Amino acid sequence: MIVHQIELFISNMPTNCSRIELGGVTGHNIKQLKKLNAVVFPISYTEKFYKDVLDLGELSKLAYYNDIVVGGVCCRIETEGTQRRIYIMTLGCLAPYRRLGVGTELLGHVLRIAKDDGNIDNVYLHVQVSNTEALEFYKKFGFEIVDTKEHYYKRIEPPHAHVLQKNLKE
Repeated sequence: MIVHQIELFISNMPTNCSRIELGGVTGHNIKQLKKLNAVVFPISYTEKFYKDVLDLGELSKLAYYNDIVVGGVCCRIETEGTQRRIYIMTLGCLAPYRRLGVGTELLGHVLRIAKDDGNIDNVYLHVQVSNTEALEFYKKFGFEIVDTKEHYYKRIEPPHAHVLQKNLKE
């Protein structure tokens, strides 16, 4: 059932996704990811974060729209007991390129990784409680709010984050 939903999601992606290509994050383009994240997110990431991103392989991608970097995603697989899950650390797109399928393509990539793995229980992420645009985006793809973390963020207002999760196994 869940696999069928993922396949349906992927087959119904917008047609303008053909202008969107995903590429790996490498030592040669990591600065583009840093600049993108600095513009898109209200928090800054450490050098260690970017060093670790270089080791993520398929779990980190840059999105190109007509050969211009406009988005990116960075995830990791977490194992807790018998549960395996993907944590979306960052998934963002420059504001002028939103609603063109970039975020959908990035999220689709993450869900394809989960499907191909076959042993991922869920995908989850944190979203600032005031970010209604992101909350609506993820809910559209079956993510649900499963928790709210008070004072999750430091130095931004509001500091609280919703935990959104999409279960992949029934």
